[in-house]
Amino acid sequence: MNGKAHYDLNCIDHKTKYVTAHLFVEKRTLPKCVEFLKQIKITCYDQLLERYKHKRKIIFVSDKFGNYKGAFNKLFFHVAKLRFGVPIKAKVAGLKHNNNPIERYNGDIKDRIKIMRGEFKEFKKAEAFLNLKRIIHNFVNPHLSLGERTPAEAAEIDWKLGRNKLLNLIKKKALEKHHSLR
Repeated sequence: MNGKAHYDLNCIDHKTKYVTAHLFVEKRTLPKCVEFLKQIKITCYDQLLERYKHKRKIIFVSDKFGNYKGAFNKLFFHVAKLRFGVPIKAKVAGLKHNNNPIERYNGDIKDRIKIMRGEFKEFKKAEAFLNLKRIIHNFVNPHLSLGERTPAEAAEIDWKLGRNKLLNLIKKKALEKHHSLR
């Protein structure tokens, strides 16, 4: 953005391809990484605890950026595992866990930005684009690897959006907002 690097932090469930957390930041500081991972804690902590009770910790996979490890240890150390420093070619390196889903998602974002011919000029516009990209990824676009289901459907979040998923999602959210204003 304007010649400066910014970061789109994302977490994707490897089975459903659902983006469970997202945060667009100017710098990947430890407080920003904690803020990002708190989104996961808010939405998924009960599932983490349930697995932990049965002695089966959920595994998070990340690249070698140190603040991810610090944030993870602060929020999830006792109830989940972290595979830290996983390379893109994890299978070639003989590793069971990889970060391919997130790399694929990030590649899709890069491809879309290339088509737009340029970079974003304002933080809010870039943030809005990335939020919309996440919503479309989760609720609108079916994935071949998921049997032509969306990640939301694979995660059993079925809002019965029908054929015109994006339009029906907009209508659903507008209706919810209208009812909350009453």
